[in-house]
Parts: sequence; structure tokens; C-alpha cells
Amino acid sequence: MLRGLYTAYTGMLNEQYRMDIMSNNLANADTVGFKKEGSTSIAYKDVMAVKIKDTSENPNTPKKLGGMSLGVKIGQTYTDFSQGSLRDTGNTYDIALAGDGFLNIEFTNKAGETSTKYTRDGGLTLTKEGYLVTKDGDFVLGEDSSGNPQKIQLSTTAGSTVFDRDGNIYQDDKLVAKLKITQFENTDYLTHYGETMWDAKEGAVANDAADAQVRQGYLEMSNTSVVKEMVNMISISRQYEANQKMITTFDDTIDKSVNQVGRV
Repeated sequence: MLRGLYTAYTGMLNEQYRMDIMSNNLANADTVGFKKEGSTSIAYKDVMAVKIKDTSENPNTPKKLGGMSLGVKIGQTYTDFSQGSLRDTGNTYDIALAGDGFLNIEFTNKAGETSTKYTRDGGLTLTKEGYLVTKDGDFVLGEDSSGNPQKIQLSTTAGSTVFDRDGNIYQDDKLVAKLKITQFENTDYLTHYGETMWDAKEGAVANDAADAQVRQGYLEMSNTSVVKEMVNMISISRQYEANQKMITTFDDTIDKSVNQVGRV
């Protein structure tokens, strides 16, 4: 009976975890470049069995196979990197990536340590010195003729600035820089850093994005579907309530067993 309480408890814990993820997706439904998350569940961590008549290891104790772990177990959290919709802004320094790939960002933390992060948020701007930066002020990286990363510095007085589909940047019809766009063989090696940036873990294999296309004057919106997330949240709430009722039922049963059956 107490095992039933534990099973219901793990179910509630799992649904609470799923609800946190769905809530975060909904909160970022309008965040540029955001990728929604999901989670998996595992029915049993281990298979539990006891071989009743096998006393080969101990004459007085049956042989135990596996470890007991009733209830549901929280699995893994994953990120859905599918393409989000493109919103037309008409701004010169707003860019969106169509296809697989990430912009390279030179990120500096509060300790002054610099590292490369990756993002799909293309809401860019220029500093007064002409450096191309994100809305948070982090430098956007381009590449030189040898493919090495470098900061992108543009003219602030140019008459026109054009990003072509391959990431080349032209000012007044002259090629001045090229965006560095990176594609990963396995996105499982990427971890969230904030809401719209990712960090590459050890083992990540990065290559130049072959099929990514730059769209100037557009922003890639979140790939979160508000309707689907609301439906999922309703489903999660009902499952949470079902486990809650199960605990209440077990509690009433235990109460009767102790206070009523015990009197007989």
C-alpha cells in the first residue's frame, strides 16, 4: 500500500517537472530565436524481481534480481531545434537563418572571461565604432579569408548595407565582411546558456553551415506553438490531479485500516 503512495508521488513530481518546462516555453513564445524544450519519462528505473526458491547465495534469503524502483522516473530534457517562423521587420541589421546553423557570438562574462556562444537570435545593431553586436552588446563574429573568426566592424556612414544569402556583407556594393555560421553534427552536445544562446560541450563537432541561408530584414521567432503548449498543460494538470486523488484514496484506506479494522 505504501508503495502505491510512492508511485503516485513520483507521478506528481514528474508532472510538476513537465509543467515547469511547458511554462518556460509559453513564457518565451515571443522570444526571438527561442527553441522549445520537452522532457521524457521512464516507466521503471530498474526491473525488480525476487526468485522465491533460489537460495543458492544464502540458504535463508531468496536471490534478488535488480533493485526496486516503483513509479515513474524523470528522463531527459531535450531541445527542439526545428525552424521557427520568420517575421518581416524591414530593419537593416535584423537577420534570420533559414536552415541549420548558428551565429557565432563572442561572449564575455562578469569575470572578464571570453568564450564563443551560438545563437539564432539575429536582432543585431552597430556600436558607435561600427562593430556588429547583439542586443546585449556581445560581438558577432565573422571570418577572414582563411576561415578564422574575427569581430565584424562596418562603416557607420555607408549608404547601403546588404547581407546576401551566404552571409556576405556588402556596403556600397563592396564586400567588407562575412558572417561565421556554424552547424553541429549532433545538437545533443549543445547546452542552453540563457534563453537564446547555446554553449558547445566537449565532443561537439562543428562545421561551416552548408545549407543555412541569411534573410536580411527578418527575425526568426520562437518555434513554440501556444495552442499545443496549452493543450499539453491541460493534460499535465489532469494527470497531476489523478495522482493527487490516488494519494488521497490511499490515505483514506490507511486511516480505515488503522482506526477501524484495528478495532475488530
